[in-house]
Amino acid sequence: MIRRSLLRTWLRGAAVAGGLLLCATPVLAQRGAVLGGVPAQPRADGRYIIYLHGRIIEEKGPRPTDERFGIYEYQQILDTLAASGADVIAEQRPAGTDFRAFGSHVADQVRQLAAAGVPAERIAVVGFSKGGAIAIIAAALLRDPAVTFVFLAPCGDWVNGRDDVDVRGRILSIYEASDELGTSCEPLFSQARAPGEHREIRINTGGGHGAFYRPRPEWLAPLFQWIERR
Repeated sequence: MIRRSLLRTWLRGAAVAGGLLLCATPVLAQRGAVLGGVPAQPRADGRYIIYLHGRIIEEKGPRPTDERFGIYEYQQILDTLAASGADVIAEQRPAGTDFRAFGSHVADQVRQLAAAGVPAERIAVVGFSKGGAIAIIAAALLRDPAVTFVFLAPCGDWVNGRDDVDVRGRILSIYEASDELGTSCEPLFSQARAPGEHREIRINTGGGHGAFYRPRPEWLAPLFQWIERR
């Protein structure tokens, strides 16, 4: 568990230069693994984070560059999440992946973990941009109030009035104040048919959508706090 003292140690050790996080690893005795899918034998006492990347990786590979936002440091993000002690499940999707179909796939992954004895409270789904849209679909399909979700800048007009985004779960939304692509998820939460545990944080890095291209403390600190249920 990432206790407050460990989180403070991590934040003190984080050096930011030119908008890039140079060191962002919680100090823990054992790192988790980065996996390409659900393991054959999940550990019932393990913690699992399913990370869903943005669309640009579908189109340009695992370390793509956007002319506005710079390099998407996908592997650094995965390594930082694994440093929390959780095993990180991350699949590189092919170009043109249907987000609804992949949302169903992610819901099935969560069900696989649960069937192996992993408590819902030890499973988190984190999605950025298109990956966040996939996480939204998974949350709507699972309808499990105990599964944790973190939506990183996926929301916009596309969620309004849709029948397939009636989300359930413990959900944290994080978006960047200057981001024109991913905005507040409050409309998504307000149209949910059942009450749930929802929270939203707006960060101010000036990095727009690219704020989530690198493992920055502005979004990682609240993410870890939410996953650790503090």
